[in-house]
Amino acid sequence: MPHIDFLQDLVIIFGFSILVVLVFQRLQLPSIIGFLMAGAMVGPYGLNLIDDVEQVKFLAEVGVVMLLFTIGLEFSLAHLSRVRAFILTGGGLQVGVTILLTAVGALALGAPLGTGIFWGFILALSSTAIVLKILMDRNELDSPHGRLTLGILIFQDLIVVPMMLIAPLLSDSAGGSALAVVLTLAKSVLLLAGLLVAGLWIVPRVLYQVTRTRNREIFVIAVILICMGIAWMTSWIGLSLAIGAFIAGLVISESEYGHQALADVMPFRDSFNSLFFVSIGMLLDLRLLLNQPLLIIGMAWAVLVVKGVVAGGVVLSMGYPFRVAAMVGLSLPQVGEFSFVLAQAGQDLGLLIGERYQLFLAVSILSMLATPFLIQLGPQLSIRADSFPRLGRWLENRRAAELEPRDLPLKDHVIIAGYGFNGRNLARVLKESKIPYVIVDVHASLVRHGRAQGDPVYFGDIARAEVLRRLRINAAKILVLAVSDPFALRRAIQVARQASPDIHIVSRARYVRDLDELFRLGADEVVPEEFESSLEILAMVLTKYGVAAGQITRKQEAIRKEGYASLSRAAAEYDRAKGALPTEVEVIRHRLIAGSPAIGKSLAELGLPARTGAMVAAVIRGDETRPNPGGSFVFEPQDSIFLMGSQDQLRLAILFLDEGDRAEEDKASTPLEDDSAAESSGGDAVGRDL
Repeated sequence: MPHIDFLQDLVIIFGFSILVVLVFQRLQLPSIIGFLMAGAMVGPYGLNLIDDVEQVKFLAEVGVVMLLFTIGLEFSLAHLSRVRAFILTGGGLQVGVTILLTAVGALALGAPLGTGIFWGFILALSSTAIVLKILMDRNELDSPHGRLTLGILIFQDLIVVPMMLIAPLLSDSAGGSALAVVLTLAKSVLLLAGLLVAGLWIVPRVLYQVTRTRNREIFVIAVILICMGIAWMTSWIGLSLAIGAFIAGLVISESEYGHQALADVMPFRDSFNSLFFVSIGMLLDLRLLLNQPLLIIGMAWAVLVVKGVVAGGVVLSMGYPFRVAAMVGLSLPQVGEFSFVLAQAGQDLGLLIGERYQLFLAVSILSMLATPFLIQLGPQLSIRADSFPRLGRWLENRRAAELEPRDLPLKDHVIIAGYGFNGRNLARVLKESKIPYVIVDVHASLVRHGRAQGDPVYFGDIARAEVLRRLRINAAKILVLAVSDPFALRRAIQVARQASPDIHIVSRARYVRDLDELFRLGADEVVPEEFESSLEILAMVLTKYGVAAGQITRKQEAIRKEGYASLSRAAAEYDRAKGALPTEVEVIRHRLIAGSPAIGKSLAELGLPARTGAMVAAVIRGDETRPNPGGSFVFEPQDSIFLMGSQDQLRLAILFLDEGDRAEEDKASTPLEDDSAAESSGGDAVGRDL
């Protein structure tokens, strides 16, 4: 009974897949590789548990359709219109240069031009699933190299569709003149555009009628019908099912039902995708690995080196330092999952047949296996490069040379690493307070923008000792690390502490679990975003329930003290830092809340210095900043006040501004535990030890 045999094959596939993937996860290897190896084990070239690969390939083709459909759902036209220029530049250069080098190499080996270009197509793509999973696990997706890697991967995912359109034109069987090729391509584009326009007009109306039934099952069926229907139409006009599925995804994503459709289709996609990778693994002839190991390893090594150098070189050409370029280059050298989709199409077109296809499969799997280990090499490689400053300067883009700091006449200044939201806010307050500062960032475009705004922003990698020396770290008083790159953060603390043992280092941290390590490396103060954001959520909730701002401040202080006290090593360092500077002047920003007794009163009427000891340094009203306001200055709702004083003075000032004379009762209360306590009542901590 054929259907029983098919069911048996599925049981074997999923059973082996679970076992192999569990082993691979223990080894911290991507599950995609596990599916490929499971297919190789059960296939005709392995244990031969499944000899009818065609039945599995049918379900695998459905998996490809679902994969392209969800890609279309995720990359809507609105999203694509907002894609940054660096994504198009970086992705376009990486794909284009890789295709060019591969085609030239293929021609040198005697292959036809069409075959060489097709090999460039399949080798130019990298694995989005593997790379993003590793970067997310390492908490590096928001780092400079993480954002660049993501941008290049997005471009690669989108360029798959044009590649699939062009692939038939590269085959010898396509025949015809250049004019015929152009006409065929133009016809395909027009047909796809017609489908897209028709879908944008029809699909939202159909889904609207479906959702009116309030029946989830009907909605899911309608979404799958649209996907399969448009895929069938593109197949009927001579294009692939996968391209039609991608168009269907784009069509639905432009409606208000895109997010729900994506959530409903995801389980189907994941199940069918596993079958796709298993079916690819079944086609791998393990005998080739045993008979020609040197050839396969040599080709895999060549692919890794060429793709890594191209990706890193593209990042360097965009003005980023060597460390970022190295991290991107080591993240993108593998062959991607969409390469298997193109390879199947190439097999049907005669562009990738016989031993060539087997070589491609073997090289692809080896490159994927190497990816986790290559990404782990990134930090070590950048540290070694830092030992050769001349090499680092030569490798970095010379377009940013004019942005490097030279002979800065600074003393007792603040070094701000990172010109993002936190860095810009701190720089603004330091400027208004006439405190010298300098900013460093690895984004050349941000540096130029900051220069245009009048900020002393310089290009450089804060993790390099030479950059810190040029920023005169020996003469600086405070180093503020406001960068989102975990490795750069840790490396910068180490290098800064070695270069200037007395520098006061204030660092951000994503999670509470990072505090112990950052303190151990040499940070004096660490602000854990995870912990502080939880206090902000607490303040917002209590505010909605009408709890007085002063009470919220006291509750936050208690929770903050208790929370930091539970962090072992971090607690000791936190208390030491607080106790060592009991009389230091601090600057905080406090926003007047609705109903504040200060509203409508002048600065002289409030008598804030006499009551609390805190001074008003400046007031921001709308877009206007008023430094050192006089006694006749009258406060208005939503004014932001910059207060200067000790911790006790600032605590009393905040309570007085929020509660008036009732704050006098709180003079004996616990001192302010942290600058960010001001944030709970509308204040933002903007500096300390100033």
